[in-house]
Amino acid sequence: MTTYRKNLAPAGLMTRRQLRAKGLRPGGHDPVAQIRYWRHGWRYAYLYDTQHALPVRPMTPGRWRSHEAMMRARRTCPACRLDRGYCIPTSLGTCPDCATT
Repeated sequence: MTTYRKNLAPAGLMTRRQLRAKGLRPGGHDPVAQIRYWRHGWRYAYLYDTQHALPVRPMTPGRWRSHEAMMRARRTCPACRLDRGYCIPTSLGTCPDCATT
């Protein structure tokens, strides 16, 4: 796989985040290259060809319901069964009120 240094990739290649910012997705294609950069050790970011990228799928009402149910489950404390309005910390396993009592 071709490896480029940071900020030296050709114009037709983008990372997943860059594709998403343009309203695109890889579309099931494998990465064609990678970027190598240093951040607390060598890291790599895969690059995808923009010519093969597809538009992002729209959020349907069913997908919105599923997403809302998932987020509601993350906000609900398993001990007191209250929707706390924020995601329950995984380090505690319960809301801070239940964790201290």
